[in-house]
Amino acid sequence: MAALRDLRFFLSQRQPYELGMLALSIMITTVFIAGFVHDSHFEKPYQRNIIYVEQWPVTRSNAEIVAQQKVDLVERAKEKAEFERQQKDLQAQYKRLDNKLKAMGL
Repeated sequence: MAALRDLRFFLSQRQPYELGMLALSIMITTVFIAGFVHDSHFEKPYQRNIIYVEQWPVTRSNAEIVAQQKVDLVERAKEKAEFERQQKDLQAQYKRLDNKLKAMGL
């Protein structure tokens, strides 16, 4: 109770522009803190990570093994090409951002 009385007395002794600046500084600080709190929270996208294991019969011949390896090699090459394409797209986005920042003088 005494603290509120002291605060009321302190605020009654201030000029109107001082109270306005106090309110403005409290608002700016609150906006910055709220912005940091809001920015620090993000939803992690759910991504399923399922690993399928293939079982092969013991009686499988070497020709079947080589044929399956050739099929797998084509699939791996496609996956690698897609990954490299995504990397180049991301690199191009960062390059455009860098160019924009350089144009702004940063």
